[in-house]
Amino acid sequence: MLFLALLVALAIDSGRLYGTAFFRISVFLPYAVPAVVATLMWGFMYGTRFGLIGNINEAFGISLPDPLSPDLVLASIGNIVTWEFVGYNMLILYSALKVVNPSLYEAAALDGAGQLRIIWAIKLPALRGALLIATIFSIIGSFQLFNEPSILKTIAPNSVTTYFTPNYYAYSLSFAGQQFNYSATVAIVMGIITMIVAYLVQLRGMRKAV
Repeated sequence: MLFLALLVALAIDSGRLYGTAFFRISVFLPYAVPAVVATLMWGFMYGTRFGLIGNINEAFGISLPDPLSPDLVLASIGNIVTWEFVGYNMLILYSALKVVNPSLYEAAALDGAGQLRIIWAIKLPALRGALLIATIFSIIGSFQLFNEPSILKTIAPNSVTTYFTPNYYAYSLSFAGQQFNYSATVAIVMGIITMIVAYLVQLRGMRKAV
């Protein structure tokens, strides 16, 4: 997700795209779609009996793998989350690129630096702080994953278990198993782990910056 967001931000900042404004808003628009709506939409497309995959199989007489099978459901959820948040992370990275002094690009061009060299020597170092922030947000979001598996469970009950993600596990313990103390313990532990991991990533990023 961060890699795609970085590529899109660099492409938009290059100024060589036709219809840059339209491209930028098109990439960002999925972030405006609520997670529940996005999951229902993709869940319909993933359907092998009633959705896009099923229609393709029927139209071409083929048998595509079921995206909601136990082996592929995690990748399918990853695709949904990536589709939702590439634009959000792109905006963070693109905003960081816009504050770079244009004179640096001009000086590099006068020295004979090509676009790849400018990206490596100027743009990527300028994006270090923004990439750190985006990475921390992505880690926190990964630990908070709940909407996508909880909605897809109704479509693929054999693929999404009650312990598919920590948040969904805590929810299942509390509202389905009535184990409120156990659920609260899981939630507290996950909150502590999330804070520790986010802090370690931030600490490592700050050391590299120094």
